[in-house]
Amino acid sequence: MNNKVRWGVLGAAKIAINKVIPAMQRGALSEVVAIASRDLQKAEAAARSLGIPKAHGSYDELLADRDVEAIYNALPNHLHVPWSIKAAEAGKHVLCEKPISLTVEDVAQLLAVRNRTRVKIGEAFMVRTHPQWTETLRLIRQGRIGELRSVMGHFSYFNQDPANIRNISEYGGGALMDIGCYPVTTSRFIFGEEPSRVQGLIERDPEMKIDRLTSAILDFPSGQAVFTCSTQLVPYQRMHFFGTQGRIEIEIPFNAPTDQPCRIFLDDGSSLSGKSIETIETPATDQYTIQGDLFSQAIREDTEVPVSLEDSVKNMATIEAIFRSAESGTWEKP
Repeated sequence: MNNKVRWGVLGAAKIAINKVIPAMQRGALSEVVAIASRDLQKAEAAARSLGIPKAHGSYDELLADRDVEAIYNALPNHLHVPWSIKAAEAGKHVLCEKPISLTVEDVAQLLAVRNRTRVKIGEAFMVRTHPQWTETLRLIRQGRIGELRSVMGHFSYFNQDPANIRNISEYGGGALMDIGCYPVTTSRFIFGEEPSRVQGLIERDPEMKIDRLTSAILDFPSGQAVFTCSTQLVPYQRMHFFGTQGRIEIEIPFNAPTDQPCRIFLDDGSSLSGKSIETIETPATDQYTIQGDLFSQAIREDTEVPVSLEDSVKNMATIEAIFRSAESGTWEKP
């Protein structure tokens, strides 16, 4: 008996076509049965190439499809909340791409709709369920680096194309919304608490007006997190966790490779040349497959989704405070 959750995909975005759909199709609990685009030919081409049974030429058609139980919302940032609300109103569970909204107010609106419709809605922060992150959390909770006091992160890529959706300000483009949200969510995840105040520094692109270089300090009860993100720097990503007796470094924290093990470096600091580093590998896996199956499992077993809307509200509050701080030049409370 096939107990897989039947998924429909909103939008033929590159991330959906190239990464998320193929990964979900390999899942034990997820089955992609339909895809929708406002351009029917685009939807049909995607359906053909990925072996998806149905293609729809409008988002409303997908939401009316009785074969679809759950929606993966891969639309641009500014369409996340309106279409997630419509999906919930249609009785569909929703896994929505990050960042789930442009404001805290929007997530609160989504939360109210979820509570009324009783469907599952969650944010697609796939990193949170990847084995390298769950292992890092386990090692830190185990006390392997002593007391966690400091988190440092960097995430960047280079893209100056004004037509690219990530560079369109009114669509929720820019470094902090696109990639800075990752160091924010993972710092909160690993500390297991919320920052009491934040400070942000932003440099905007003179033509496109998006933040192209953003740095932030998050002041947590247990310590501090600092990170820089940029859409116009050499591609690089790394996360460091410093404790009183050791440190952990995640080599490829966010775009984890699927064809090789991921590496975590555990270091007691006894040799600055790196001789004291212990390399821990987590097996090659696809974080989008894991994400899809865990969300499907939450639907089937009626349990909590991996990244809840309650968590999304707190993450968005931190991001909003960073933007406010960059404007005010002072500390801001999320």
